[in-house]
Amino acid sequence: MKITFFGAAKEVTGSKFLLESDNKKILVECGLFQGRRKESEIANLNFPFDPKSIDLLLISHAHIDHSGNIPNLIKQGFNSDIISTYATVDLLGPMLLDSAHIHEKDIEYLNKKNKNPENKKPLYTVDDVEKSLKYFKGVNYYNEISIDKDMKVTFIDAGHILGSSQIIFEKDGKKLLFTGDLGRKHLPIIRNPDTVKDVDILITESTYGDRLHPDIRESREKLKKVIEEVKIKNGNLIVPAFSVGRTQELLYDLFMLKEEGYDLGMKIFVDSPLTVNITKVFKEHPECYDKDMVELFNSGKDPFNFEDLFYIENVEESKKLNSMKEPKMIISASGMCEAGRILHHLKNNIENPANTILVTGFMASNTLGRKIVEKEEKVKIFGEEYRLKAEVVVMNEYSAHADRNDLINHIKSVNPKKEIYLVHGEENQIESLKGALKENGYKNVIIPSKGDSFDIF
Repeated sequence: MKITFFGAAKEVTGSKFLLESDNKKILVECGLFQGRRKESEIANLNFPFDPKSIDLLLISHAHIDHSGNIPNLIKQGFNSDIISTYATVDLLGPMLLDSAHIHEKDIEYLNKKNKNPENKKPLYTVDDVEKSLKYFKGVNYYNEISIDKDMKVTFIDAGHILGSSQIIFEKDGKKLLFTGDLGRKHLPIIRNPDTVKDVDILITESTYGDRLHPDIRESREKLKKVIEEVKIKNGNLIVPAFSVGRTQELLYDLFMLKEEGYDLGMKIFVDSPLTVNITKVFKEHPECYDKDMVELFNSGKDPFNFEDLFYIENVEESKKLNSMKEPKMIISASGMCEAGRILHHLKNNIENPANTILVTGFMASNTLGRKIVEKEEKVKIFGEEYRLKAEVVVMNEYSAHADRNDLINHIKSVNPKKEIYLVHGEENQIESLKGALKENGYKNVIIPSKGDSFDIF
């Protein structure tokens, strides 16, 4: 069996890995590249393989950097099953429809603004997504699936977001584990990551391979301090957040603060049509919950529905938020500030020092989110320049990715017999993790570049 790394190699977007056996081509992940607009557009429109030749697509979880280019794959000739956990299937529908809607609206806005006679077209449309939904097939965790006469696949819990999975491939008595995005212990709502023994080859993410996260159990107190400072300034708290995972974790902590008797002192607006649908999906998949979440729901309490929490779907209601004078928290997508309503909220709040931008997770290189984290003096939003005067607070407590120690401990538990391939991390993070693994006795640690192929079985 051969593997070729076509994305998320020395980078954290555009995950695509091609497995080729004697008679099967299996694509693992089909993510969007996110970053500079022109470069991303070229990368997303041009596959480095023939989509018609792919026999099967496996998706580890629903985040757009792992799944967001599925409609293009199908437009260009892919015509087979797309397999993931049931929760991921249920998330992919609304997420891809939302992604298409964002692409359509952003292109409409840019074409109107630029007054360009040669109007650009969206990457894909809502119609393209709807055509792709018929290919999705759900599976349960831990059920073996035969995908060839001598190959089987099993999805196990990755503990990253709802429905996220690690994927085990077994062929000719050998075992390959692909971690997808690996989660952390003690994240609210979902279970901890699973481990598996007797692995020959490991392909693991390395997003935070060079650093440690603050304890997730301290997030609530830090969030309270951020809210207090915003109230003192009488400003707004703007939170770019993924619609799946990060938003629900924030709402869970806000709910628990209220349960503990803390007065938030501001209204919470989740400004994302997608989030309403995503929250429904969360409620439909208790098989993914950890013990605390099960007990909470069994007691009749709902952390996604509490006083002073409002879900905004209508565009006009979203625009009205900008004229509200009282302090408020606006949670909006996209998580890396590359598209969607968060861009409009940043545009309207970024130049006011009374406001705070709360960053709750990793921002990839060349994204607007990364520029905000690095506190660049000026940033561009919809092609126009804005001064970054709002306060920027970064809370990596909310990261759903394993940190350096989590990754090392997971690798020790898996204890691969042969090679370890490090993907889904920027070069500094990957090199740092490779050094740490070598210090722990792992000699065959490989950092593939985009397009690299390896014979693994």
